[in-house]
Amino acid sequence: MADAGGLKTIDPERLRGELHDQGWSVIEGLLDARSCGALSSLYAQDERFRSTVVMARHGFGSGEYRYFAYPLPPIVARLRTMLYPPLARIANEWNERLGLAERYPATHRAFVEHCRSNGQTRPTPLLLKYGAGDYNCLHQDLYGDVVFPLQLTILLSDPGKDFQGGEFVLTEQRPRRQSRAHVVPLSRGDAVIFAVRQRPREGKRGYYRVNLRHGVSTIRGGSRLTAGIIFHDAR
Repeated sequence: MADAGGLKTIDPERLRGELHDQGWSVIEGLLDARSCGALSSLYAQDERFRSTVVMARHGFGSGEYRYFAYPLPPIVARLRTMLYPPLARIANEWNERLGLAERYPATHRAFVEHCRSNGQTRPTPLLLKYGAGDYNCLHQDLYGDVVFPLQLTILLSDPGKDFQGGEFVLTEQRPRRQSRAHVVPLSRGDAVIFAVRQRPREGKRGYYRVNLRHGVSTIRGGSRLTAGIIFHDAR
């Protein structure tokens, strides 16, 4: 079911359970095909963006991405506003389990003001474009001292039709154990919500921190476009 603006409504309890259990959750069909096309078309509009990053120049991988400027496109702003409240409740629960003092306000507007008061004023939502042979190295999206613990990536292209390869990959670095990889299957319009940096995991002596990184495997052919929705702003 979609809301009045065409975005699929989410099941907060299912989201909470999957994020607690595995550190990521897929929302199938968060955007319909029309919305995916409209968002993809913005990539060519230079005035929409504050900067463009060619990944190979920085050792980040191969491909490029563009950070939106304020004011954000309406659909991007709505995604931030709509998804933040249920994710903030989960983030606060995670911090409580990990013994961290920081708590996140109920609305994204209040959280952005918190970012601004800490010198983080540049928007971080972005579009990422990959062609054949491109990839994204494992990384974490940290842009300052204020970090919201969850973010999402939305696949805007059609796998198998627009591109081949290019799987979304997450790795968990567990204390005193080997790392574990997750390959997350996505269709066009699907979103994966995942931990930015760490998540709590329950052990015999209570909760402990598991570090996560995410990336994209090599595109074997075609072109892949995604949207990244990050809730904290950058310095």
